[in-house]
Amino acid sequence: MSFTGILQHRDHRNQGLNYQTSGQTPTMSDDDEQYRIFLELWNYTYDTTDSNYVVSGPVQLCSKKSVNEFGARFIPVFYYVNFLLSYLGNGLVLFIIYKYEKLNTVTNIFLLNLVLSNILFASSLPFWAIYHSSEWIFGIAMCKLVSSAYFIGFYSSILFLTLMTLDRYLAVVHAVAAAKSRKKMYAIIASLVVWCMSIVASLKELVLQNVYENTFSGLMCEESGYPKSTMERWRLVSYYQQFLLFFLLPLFMVMYCYISITIRILSTRMKEKCRAIKLIFVIIFTFFACWTPYNIVILLQAIQVSMTDEKTCSDIERLDHALYVTRNIAYLYCCISPVFYTFLGKKFQSHFMRLVAKKVPCLKRHISISSQSTRTTSQRTPHSTYEY
Repeated sequence: MSFTGILQHRDHRNQGLNYQTSGQTPTMSDDDEQYRIFLELWNYTYDTTDSNYVVSGPVQLCSKKSVNEFGARFIPVFYYVNFLLSYLGNGLVLFIIYKYEKLNTVTNIFLLNLVLSNILFASSLPFWAIYHSSEWIFGIAMCKLVSSAYFIGFYSSILFLTLMTLDRYLAVVHAVAAAKSRKKMYAIIASLVVWCMSIVASLKELVLQNVYENTFSGLMCEESGYPKSTMERWRLVSYYQQFLLFFLLPLFMVMYCYISITIRILSTRMKEKCRAIKLIFVIIFTFFACWTPYNIVILLQAIQVSMTDEKTCSDIERLDHALYVTRNIAYLYCCISPVFYTFLGKKFQSHFMRLVAKKVPCLKRHISISSQSTRTTSQRTPHSTYEY
């Protein structure tokens, strides 16, 4: 029965009673039963004495329509492109390691772990692309697993890049002392520590990520299910963890190591000094350019969450737009990092050319000459410890 029909039925409710023979109790028809239920619901009031319903001031609700439209339009395309580039670049490095290298050196062990972390991170991107274009359709278990894999790959990629930089610093600046400590077991233990740190840093996602239904956006895979104060506290922990542990500390270590390597290279008489310094400059600049904007936005969001003053919807939306853009720039580093740490080195260039020569026979003679010159150069200069 419709709402209007119930109200009209109120004036004729006595006619809806089916009286039986005199002396018997009247019984309600189906319409009267529906009307009784309606009155109960109409007069029902929620217990607003519960602290969860009490607020000290007006509550501002921001629809974030423009942010969601922006994300639905651009983010899926970018994630798919990032996914393909990451799989192509890291997959090629993985194949070259399998085909031409052995996992008996510190460099190759670190490089293998870096590639695996990039692939793990990239594997989550198609799920997020579908999510941004429509809603979360994969269930609560996949919501937790994909979120955890996303951050484990993201964090471990940063840490392995930092670890490889530190390893280069030891190999170039402290070559004699590092020769004794840079063993296979050292690389395995260091890699396990990085993976453990990344998993611990991502446990919050496994616990807090849940699937719930939003009236306007459908099924959402986000942090939910806990009081607002708890969610804000953990959000602050994530922001400062990201900024301090996974940006500021790696940035200082990368800059210190590469500055020290540059000074060491300048003090030698190697012929390819300029090329090495240019490569160092490109690595530092790219790391800084990709990661700094994103982490500045992260810091601003932490400050925004910490503020007790009322925040306008326009301020929140501006930060959300900035987060979308800068985060995707940061994710690009997962695609281009194999280029810096492999194909700019002479050894991996030689492996890649040998791989191409098998597919293009006319390049075979040129590749053999290039490979021979590479081996000769690496024997004559100590710079081979820097270029993998």
